[in-house]
Amino acid sequence: MEPSALTKAGSNQEEGFGVQSRRVADLGLVPNLRRSNSSLCKSRRSQYLFNSCEKENLSSWIPENIKKKECIYFVESSKLSDAGKVVCECGYTREQHLEEAVKPHTFQSNEWDPKKHVQEMPTDAFGDIVFTGLSQKVGKYVRLSQDTPSSVTYQLMTQHWGLDVPNLLISVTGGAKDFNMKPRLKSVFRRGLVKVAQTTGAWIITGGSHTGVMKQVGEAVRDFSLSSSYNEGEIVTIGIATWGTVHNREGLIHPTGGFPAEYIVDEEGQGHLTCLDSNHSHFILVDDGTHGRYGVEIPLRSKLEKFISEQTKERGGVAIKIPIVCVVLEGGPGTLHTIYNAITHGTPCVVVEGSGRVADVIAQVASLPISEITISLIQQKLAVFFQEMFETFTEGGIVEWTKKIQDIVRRRQLLTIFREGKDGQQDVDVAILQALLKASRSHDHFGHENWDHQLKLAVAWNRVDIARSEIFTDERQWKPSELHPMMTAALISNKPEFVKLFLENGLRLKEFVTWDTLLYLYKNLDPSCLFHCKLQKVLAEEPERVACAPALPAVQMHHVAQVLRELLGDFTQPLYPRPRSSDRPRLLLPVPHIKLNVQGVSLRSLYKRSSGHVTFTMDPVRDLLIWAIVQNRRELAEIIWAQSQDCIAAALACSKILKELSKEEEDTDSSEEMLVLADQYEHRAIGVFTECYRKDEERAQKLLIRVSEAWGKTTCLQLALEAKDMKFVSHGGIQAFLTKVWWGQLSVDNGLWRVILCMLAFPLLSTGLISFRDRRLQAVRGLARVRAFFNAPVVIFHLNILSYFSFLCLFAYVLMVDFQPSPSWCERLIYLWLFSLVCEELRQLLYDPYECGLAKMALLYFSDFWNKLDIAAILLFIAGLTCRLIPALLYPGRIVLSLDFIMFCLRLMHIFTISKTLGPKIIIVKRMMKDVFFFLFLLAVWVVSFGVAKQAILIHNESRVDWIFRGVVYQSYLTIFGQMPAYIDGVNFNLDHCSPNGTDPYKPKCPESDSTHHQPIFPEWLTVILLCLYLLFTNILLLNLLIAMFNYTFQQVQEHTDQIWKFQRHDLIEEYQGRPPAPPPFILLSHLHLFIKRVVLKIPAKRHKQLKNKLEKNEEAALLSWEIYLKENYLQNMQYQQKQRPEQKIQDISNRVDAMVDLLEMDRLKSSGSTEQRLASLEEQVAQTTRALHWVVKALRDGGFGSEKGTPTLGVQMRLRWPTLSWLSPASQKVLEGQDPELDSRQKVEDLGDSHHINARHLLYPNAAVVRFPVPNEKVPWGTEFLIYDPPFYSADRKDKDLVDPMGKITYNAVDGPTDRRSYHGSYMVRDGLPLNPMGRTGLRGRGSLSCFGPNHTLQPVVTRWRRNQDGAICRRSIKKVLEVLVVKHVLSEHWALPGGSREPGEVLPRKLKQVLQKEFWPSFESLLTQGTEVYKGYVDDPRNTDNAWIETVAISIHFPDQSSVELKRLNSHLHTSDPGMSIRWQVVDKRIPLYANHKAVLQKVAALFGAYY
Repeated sequence: MEPSALTKAGSNQEEGFGVQSRRVADLGLVPNLRRSNSSLCKSRRSQYLFNSCEKENLSSWIPENIKKKECIYFVESSKLSDAGKVVCECGYTREQHLEEAVKPHTFQSNEWDPKKHVQEMPTDAFGDIVFTGLSQKVGKYVRLSQDTPSSVTYQLMTQHWGLDVPNLLISVTGGAKDFNMKPRLKSVFRRGLVKVAQTTGAWIITGGSHTGVMKQVGEAVRDFSLSSSYNEGEIVTIGIATWGTVHNREGLIHPTGGFPAEYIVDEEGQGHLTCLDSNHSHFILVDDGTHGRYGVEIPLRSKLEKFISEQTKERGGVAIKIPIVCVVLEGGPGTLHTIYNAITHGTPCVVVEGSGRVADVIAQVASLPISEITISLIQQKLAVFFQEMFETFTEGGIVEWTKKIQDIVRRRQLLTIFREGKDGQQDVDVAILQALLKASRSHDHFGHENWDHQLKLAVAWNRVDIARSEIFTDERQWKPSELHPMMTAALISNKPEFVKLFLENGLRLKEFVTWDTLLYLYKNLDPSCLFHCKLQKVLAEEPERVACAPALPAVQMHHVAQVLRELLGDFTQPLYPRPRSSDRPRLLLPVPHIKLNVQGVSLRSLYKRSSGHVTFTMDPVRDLLIWAIVQNRRELAEIIWAQSQDCIAAALACSKILKELSKEEEDTDSSEEMLVLADQYEHRAIGVFTECYRKDEERAQKLLIRVSEAWGKTTCLQLALEAKDMKFVSHGGIQAFLTKVWWGQLSVDNGLWRVILCMLAFPLLSTGLISFRDRRLQAVRGLARVRAFFNAPVVIFHLNILSYFSFLCLFAYVLMVDFQPSPSWCERLIYLWLFSLVCEELRQLLYDPYECGLAKMALLYFSDFWNKLDIAAILLFIAGLTCRLIPALLYPGRIVLSLDFIMFCLRLMHIFTISKTLGPKIIIVKRMMKDVFFFLFLLAVWVVSFGVAKQAILIHNESRVDWIFRGVVYQSYLTIFGQMPAYIDGVNFNLDHCSPNGTDPYKPKCPESDSTHHQPIFPEWLTVILLCLYLLFTNILLLNLLIAMFNYTFQQVQEHTDQIWKFQRHDLIEEYQGRPPAPPPFILLSHLHLFIKRVVLKIPAKRHKQLKNKLEKNEEAALLSWEIYLKENYLQNMQYQQKQRPEQKIQDISNRVDAMVDLLEMDRLKSSGSTEQRLASLEEQVAQTTRALHWVVKALRDGGFGSEKGTPTLGVQMRLRWPTLSWLSPASQKVLEGQDPELDSRQKVEDLGDSHHINARHLLYPNAAVVRFPVPNEKVPWGTEFLIYDPPFYSADRKDKDLVDPMGKITYNAVDGPTDRRSYHGSYMVRDGLPLNPMGRTGLRGRGSLSCFGPNHTLQPVVTRWRRNQDGAICRRSIKKVLEVLVVKHVLSEHWALPGGSREPGEVLPRKLKQVLQKEFWPSFESLLTQGTEVYKGYVDDPRNTDNAWIETVAISIHFPDQSSVELKRLNSHLHTSDPGMSIRWQVVDKRIPLYANHKAVLQKVAALFGAYY
């Protein structure tokens, strides 16, 4: 059967894949083929209907760009439809044609021609599709012409359907009719297919119908949808089917688009048509204008898959060409053609063994050497697996099957057999990804490009398991620098597992994170994150941006530092300095041979740093940690934090950043996630500090106050306070440190009564009543001890308490007893006292040891509530004093000062916060005050509403404002506490107690009353009801609500009171630690001393080392190393605790049970075949006996016993007797058929030793629409009988055809004019006037595209030199020297080549060499050729060879051993390319370089000649 007929016959049985060469039309310039916005894509998938804008866009774009096909000429067919109606040759009835199709036409011919009688017109079927009665999932569909360019289809899918560009394309092919699979195999296949699609972001392409392999894929997707959550996303399953074979397609026709179109699945009434599968997400329905003809979609699908595989997927700074893999289940002849086309075009195939038919035939022979895959063996396999249709196979068909299977198996690197239960291949997803990596390894690349490409694929798929098992192996040792590009990609695309993997494999962050890398990362921030928005605001507000925009990139690191300082706080210094005007911006951006551009900058170029250019940052781990934290990437930040050295400060800074971001985050879920993550980092800081504190208290406390240069010259303690990390500050070790600061140089063991006693009588200090921490102070007596005692914050605090109480007592005495018209000496002392307080407040405001600036210090000062209270009290005192000094305002002044006394008394609450007993209670009172304010708002509503109603009912036109306020607010408020309003119920009405006209200013106006009887006339019942309701809501409801609020606040605060008190305790300690020792008013002396030092003597302020200490570099390095060591202990403890958690133990037990169940299942499968195993053992013994008998018979015959004619053929009989045992294991079959079970180990050697030409027998002849006759290996020699051999004849047209093809006038095996027709292999046969290829049959007669019949002689000059390093020494690999070879490449070719080829008649140099060599050097090169060494002379296995024309070559080695050779220098100076599409270069000789196979064989011989590396 001819191949075309075979494909046509099989198209009805299976759904095809077939990769064909892309047409020029597919390269049409469709603009903007980019991936759509991902958020738009997700919203489109989740919506049930398009919104009106999207509908209009799709409804206008599709008809303009996508067409359908319609028959425009009705030609009656001899066949009738299923309903018995007359149909056209296109398959449609007369009623289904257009009106113009059934009218008389100008067409004179009665023969129906699809090229003439089918016309394209705008499509009328597209939009959303919903399957009636099955599921509410909405899919997409479109009807398009079979001639639609792939670029247009791809644009529809990515831009208008909103599909993300895939990381992988899975084309599933196989049987189109329903078939049976083993339940476990079916489950494994479904689970693996869905897993690989879901984890890698792949597209699955099938035939889209509800039968066969397409049904299996659809059910796999359905099962995933039922078991997965919404967050796992949807699997893109694209069905490409023939429009004319879809049953019930009439419901899909909507000229303006179906939104949605309802489709009915009716399998019972489908007849010979098929229904669409409801589990596919997208449908492309290919139309050729016919009805009921299968296979129409195969060419379009082939071109579309090839087009998609040539697109570039770009993400995270790394671009890959979208890989494609073919998965095969079952199938018939069409599926074999599909696999052959896929393998031929370099597409890896995964064949599922056990699925039946073609898949099992290939799986059975895939492990055999090519020489054993014979016609008879394939015939046996077909008889087993195609029992029903075996009789339909012709001899030619079996020969074609054999040839195709040989070619498929020959490229084992592209063929993967998935066998259920095979070790290391438990899942289909692993098999698919391994197949792609295996195919990638088989491709030739320069240097390490092959491994880089595999790693790019693994990162794009996000399959770290594949990277661990297949890429990071002993076979390949990765240099840390080679991982930098992939690290960048993993960071940007948020793949923490890969980041962890790269760190485990030696990547050093200090080398990876450079200034330019960091800048590149910030340029690729997630656009949806809040930090990106803040960064854009900073850029928009920058005044220099407009002037510098043309020269500077948009984002600079000082912009990032500005945003980070807003988040960390102004107390930190900028993390990244602003560049000086003299510094030029540099951009050395990212990656090892990754051919892509991101925002116009090559990622690979980032790592091409000049040796003299230092671009490293201060702390790379900090930089990456911040980058991850600001994007709220939890797992990534966790991995990076584990690498940090200043880990406590890093954790606290992360907590601060996250808390600040959560305040501005609008998304509630994201805000909560940030707060949870901030809490986690606080716990990590606590955990590491706890480890440090347990080990060494003093060093741990040093970590608290150490100035961290990496985090803006701040300390861990300051970061914790700014982040309000109360749990961290309340840690016992930190509180012990604060207590030590509080007691200054005094010993903490001193009792408070001793301190107060020494304060009152300081000579007692010399008695030893007070102990000091410093032994020297303990030993000495005198002024040093006095100074140390009075400088202690605890002493300063208590002196200030005594001073403040004295001030309040004196102030109260003056207000109540001694407030004279002219100030007394006591009052003047108060003025002095207050002046000292004012000076102290000014000192606190202006004290700036960190040089933050007056504005920031003012903001910091006024952020404290108690400072605001102090300022308010001082200002009120000044106001009262001003009134008091004016005689007319003496009394108002006293009133103001009295109110001011209250404010000064409230200041006592701050003093008592140091008390462990009173401090928490004050906190509770402050929180309850907030509750009171909210309560007063609710209370005011009821008070005002009741008061106004009561006043309006009782009193008529009260004009006095003060009495209105009394009646509305004051009396209503007192009513809550039991004081009932007068006259509310009409009882005790007395005119003497009120003013009838409201004229008496001391009496309220009388209520509404009768002027004659003097009785109230207002509705008493109404006012009583209002009063009862008012009391009900205020006394019972609102007051109890207030009590409940107080109780809730108390309960809530009480749980954290201790933490809050410990946190706020620091502020008081810090205040008194920096306060002058003398209390007011004596503090004025300290202020005078301070003024002289700062203003007069210009002595700068010094930082307090007790709360902020800058260490020496050596000491700091030792301290950080100690912290890192204890951080590792903490992480190990956390990991151990995680394993000990009950939930984790349950999970581990569950995993072990699952593994045990899998093992038991596998054991059951193995034990179920125990009979087969015993039979296989028996077969092995029989096979061994057979071989022994063969040896005995041969020995007897060689000894003269018996004749050869009577020799038994036991081995052949054994093969023929067991044709049905092909389902046995491969090893058993090999034993049965007389093979060695260890044959696989010798398989490659045997294949390499194949003496038959291979390339010359490819079925598809290059650059021509010619298909060779299939020639299996065993039929190649001319001496082998091949009766059905009937190859086509092909000779390409040439201008000099008469000269090269003078039939009957050619002299072979001699020099025929200018053409040498002699062969290097001696005389060749001539049959029917045509020469015969000395290597055997090729499947094609004629000249082909070669120049002449017979041998076509070529010359291959191999120009080499030694590769040398910078100092001129020869490079070596594995001890051997390394060669460089001169190679050329055409722009349209994927491979490089030696600069040789065919020659013009009479010429010495090849045409290709002349194109790259200047003419004046030609004579010199000819002399070099004569001096060269011949390394090969003979036949070349070229795909252009035919039965009557072939290529023979002479390879001559020209080697330059000396780099200073004059001829080498002249050669380099004369190298040029006259053709702009031609490239030339010196390339390192390696077996993996992308060179033509024939040229690589020659190059290997040259390397062997010089003993060089290959």
